[in-house]
Amino acid sequence: MKIKVLSEQLASQIAAGEVIERPSSVVKELIENAIDAGATQIELEIKDAGKKLIQVSDNGVGIPADEIALAVSRHATSKLSKAEDLFDIRTLGFRGEALSSIGSVAKLSIVSKHRDAELGAEVSVDGGKTEGVKAKSAPDGTVVRVEDLFFNVPARLKFLKTNTTENRQITGLITRYALAYPHIRWQLVQDGRVYLQTTGSGDRKEILQSLFGVSDAKRMLPILFEDGEMRIEGFISELGFTRSNRRDITLFVNGRWVQDASLTAAVIRAYNTMLMVGRFPVVVLFIQMPPDMVDVNVHPSKAEVRFKESDQVFSTVQRAIRRGLLAYSPVPELNTAVLWGRPVEDISTSKPVQMEAPWQMPDQQHEKTEESERVQTGFQPVGQTQSLQAPLSSDYLPVLRLVGQVAATYLIAEGPDGLYLIDQHAAHERVLFEQMMAQARSGIVPSQALLEAAVVELTPEKAGILEERFDVLKGLGFEIENFGPNTFALRAVPAILAGGDPAEAIYAVVNAFEEDETPLMEEIQDLVAARVCKRMAIKAGQILSPEEQKNLLLNLETCQVPRTCPHGRPTMIHLSAMMLERQFGRTGAI
Repeated sequence: MKIKVLSEQLASQIAAGEVIERPSSVVKELIENAIDAGATQIELEIKDAGKKLIQVSDNGVGIPADEIALAVSRHATSKLSKAEDLFDIRTLGFRGEALSSIGSVAKLSIVSKHRDAELGAEVSVDGGKTEGVKAKSAPDGTVVRVEDLFFNVPARLKFLKTNTTENRQITGLITRYALAYPHIRWQLVQDGRVYLQTTGSGDRKEILQSLFGVSDAKRMLPILFEDGEMRIEGFISELGFTRSNRRDITLFVNGRWVQDASLTAAVIRAYNTMLMVGRFPVVVLFIQMPPDMVDVNVHPSKAEVRFKESDQVFSTVQRAIRRGLLAYSPVPELNTAVLWGRPVEDISTSKPVQMEAPWQMPDQQHEKTEESERVQTGFQPVGQTQSLQAPLSSDYLPVLRLVGQVAATYLIAEGPDGLYLIDQHAAHERVLFEQMMAQARSGIVPSQALLEAAVVELTPEKAGILEERFDVLKGLGFEIENFGPNTFALRAVPAILAGGDPAEAIYAVVNAFEEDETPLMEEIQDLVAARVCKRMAIKAGQILSPEEQKNLLLNLETCQVPRTCPHGRPTMIHLSAMMLERQFGRTGAI
């Protein structure tokens, strides 16, 4: 095949593939242009997840009429004039490729009026073909309309995710930029519905609630750290607030949202030894440094950066987070007045103090203290729920004799082959999960109507996720309906979950679908059920009555996979009789 020069249109479409990957890529480029224009108000309208319409309106400085045609040309920009400027970039855009790339794969129109001009101008681009400039009356600022995205490259449309996923990408993007630029009034409208609206007051905490919800936002700790020419501020999650993935680690460098693997690793390393394996923090950081310390000209999408002194940057990020964690997590003082639930009369003497055993024998009288009454209210004895037939498998448990509860967290049971130490939370997760899935697959899911509907308010992003999964929830025994903007009313829950916090179940469902949807309904149900059961299961530290302990053990024995919870964590530890003999050095032990 002969070498030939590509047509201008084909070359533009190829170049657009590096810049415009999906609708959120278009949104990112347009709002960055609006920010660079000094806008204090940015409005975004989306239809059909951006495939039908993306419109960004701002009140920035505007484009002069004699320059508007250049704005949609390739490699045309007002932000660079010489090569040296690449190492002193103080704007978000600089490559001069965005508008041209968008115009090559969509129908683009721009109406803009410079604040010093009396009249505005309009220019249109249809699949890479620029139409003439027209004079047009318009307010100060710019309105960019992108219609029929990828209409001339249908193959690109096939690679887009569902509307819910694409909308979620846009919502997450806008919310994060609203955090970075809180002085700007932002509005996001998707298919006629307002998903985000900020006041432009400059208060980041207000926007943080839109991103994570009110309850989670309260668990974010503000930090501010300065080291030489570097300044780091933002929010970090407390140690008890984590995620199962890295997606909620948000990093801005000089006002630019970046996705940098090494910076993310630095954040995770700052939490080293403080979090469980497989858990990740929620972090929003805004890093400021001299422009010559960072190279943003790495990729056309401008999402990747390189640092001149990378080790210094990573070390500073770690120290900033560590200092913030230590500031908000002081070492707790030991309460010597109470030890193992029993007052210590005189710890200054050498006289030994007899301590009450922190576990209960099932044949002992269970003393219900005020505290035990309080923690038991959210738990219904599992013996009152549907019991499953025990299969004969390698995971099958022998008949166990309950000994008692230790540390209000573990059950001790005796079997023919030794002792079993059972994690009550993981065990209850497994029981609830198998019962819920057995009911769902049989098509008979008893529901328990709530005396008073539980009203749950979600962030716009999470509300969209929940709405798409009403059918899954119905199949699991939930009854839920819209109750206003981003608000839902839960009217019934699966009978086996009665007594728990219904709002917790909804939060679990939403968190289960933070990633793209699972294609098979059966897998979706498994995912949702596992998350819900984790939230609704009895907790560590919860005192159980002898009857509740017994019922939990009996139900665990009937499970198909009794030795692990739905997430793979072990439910029990087996201490064989031989191992016990070895530990005690009995005759015959090896």
